[in-house]
Amino acid sequence: MTVPSPEPGPVRRTAVLTGASRGLGRVVAGLLAGEGYDLIVVAREPAPLAELAQHARRFGGEVVEVVGDVSDRRTRNEVRARTGRWGGLDLLVNNASELGPSPLPPLLQLSMDSLDRVFRVNVAAPLALVQELAPALARRRGLVVNVSSDAARGGYPGWGAYGASKAALDLVSLTLAHELEAAGIAVVAVDPGDMRTAMHQAAYPGQDISDRPLPDVTLPFWAWLLGRPHAEVTGQRYLAQSDHWGAGR
Repeated sequence: MTVPSPEPGPVRRTAVLTGASRGLGRVVAGLLAGEGYDLIVVAREPAPLAELAQHARRFGGEVVEVVGDVSDRRTRNEVRARTGRWGGLDLLVNNASELGPSPLPPLLQLSMDSLDRVFRVNVAAPLALVQELAPALARRRGLVVNVSSDAARGGYPGWGAYGASKAALDLVSLTLAHELEAAGIAVVAVDPGDMRTAMHQAAYPGQDISDRPLPDVTLPFWAWLLGRPHAEVTGQRYLAQSDHWGAGR
């Protein structure tokens, strides 16, 4: 008697999320885990990353921790290797960011080493991850989300290095959206708005930032974005705390 093979289960959605252990990254990781994604979560600090991974596993999915700096090729190589067993990637969220020196210096006092570090983390590393993961994203017709900032357009004193890097990331995002359209990969930029995070506090040392909302305020936007057809969103720049999310193009 031949026993029929069991029907294969549905393919689980997969995501890579950088800067995952704190702030916005932690909130998005929790949302994705709750939505049934298997995750590769990346951050520099092992303890908060392990705590986040433990929380995300409660939803029943696979959660892989990669401890490292996204500007380090070895970290990106490990991420690519870990995605290989999945056969494809549905979502890449480039959330890891470098603020620069704290307190924030004016551009005339900014060291070139600091500027280089900000651009390596905020521009070069996201692009390098897209390059590394494009084949996996193409297999699932996946989505790339590059996390931007209002500093990309504000010209705020002290925010010059960070803002310039995010402005560059916006242009990289739009260019990639055009270049990867034929491969079925969508790319968007998202400005999450001011939030009560460790990075925002570092930008204002000693000041009270309790009037800023927690990153959870962006959850309705992320739920909306993940439910949209990719052809409708690619090439857009979104404002996660705006009344009109698409107003930031």
